[in-house]
Amino acid sequence: MDFTQAFGGFREQNVVVIGDVMTDSYIWGSVTRISPEAPIPIVNATKREIRMGGAANVALNVKSLKANPILCSVIGDDVHGDDFMRLMESDSLDCGGIIKCPGRVSTIKHRVICAGQHLLRIDEEVTAPIPFEISERLYDSIASVVGGGRASAIVFEDYDKGVITPWLIEKVVKLAHEKDIPVLVDPKKRNFLHYKGVDVFKPNFKELCEGVGVSIGKGDFDALFEAERRLRNLLGYKYGFVTLSEHGVFLSDGERYSRFPSMIREVTDVSGAGDTVIATASICLASGMDIVTAAKIANIAGGLVCERVGVVPVDYDALLSVVNSMNL
Repeated sequence: MDFTQAFGGFREQNVVVIGDVMTDSYIWGSVTRISPEAPIPIVNATKREIRMGGAANVALNVKSLKANPILCSVIGDDVHGDDFMRLMESDSLDCGGIIKCPGRVSTIKHRVICAGQHLLRIDEEVTAPIPFEISERLYDSIASVVGGGRASAIVFEDYDKGVITPWLIEKVVKLAHEKDIPVLVDPKKRNFLHYKGVDVFKPNFKELCEGVGVSIGKGDFDALFEAERRLRNLLGYKYGFVTLSEHGVFLSDGERYSRFPSMIREVTDVSGAGDTVIATASICLASGMDIVTAAKIANIAGGLVCERVGVVPVDYDALLSVVNSMNL
């Protein structure tokens, strides 16, 4: 395959990203002494920054790969929500799919980083399901995009923060089937067993084991295959795509499985790697690549972002260079 040409076709793909968005706040600094008030380090802050996270990071990865993200989510009508909208505008992302819910708290994660290591994280959030009338507005926004022929793929990016509900899942999957649009899912615990009939179901290893109720060794791929088949029987998806951290990724079609080793050269930070994996896979599938090639490229992309500190999108040129250097 000519991957340079294939990557060039990414510009034509429109990926609808549905899920929980958040703001990632970073404080960088140094520690030189312990507090006299308690046995804790004192951080001398040297830099502050806020970035978009959660489902928004999937959208940023889609954009970084030169495809077109359409982000659909719900935020609070508060100061953190205002900050999030400003970040979207500064990154030239379409704000049309973002709905403000009065009285809801916008999710923000504060991270303190010293000497390249996470020292502390503080979360502000409300995780209760969004009101039904807000779900209806969100679905109408999604249906407008999908019904208008603008969607090449749909991604559910679930962080268990309440934006995605069983009702919304059922409605969107039904609509996607009618329009023959692939649906990919990055699940969390609350809605884990509600994602029925999707094309790609991408839990991580821990989520799959908890979802099926089994305990297996991370390197026991035959046992993982059996657990994945049990889950497949419950949900009826087409492909099981399991991220295994340092062990790479696992792909199953129900009849056989493959495991692709990690391409990480030096792990700096695993934050956001799963977002990169599903964003990359969605674009590859929308571009007409087979699932095996899409999984291999997504695995490489996830490894590349683990070499950088913080939640950051994959670099298009770096990914293309590595893919071209390998015999996929």
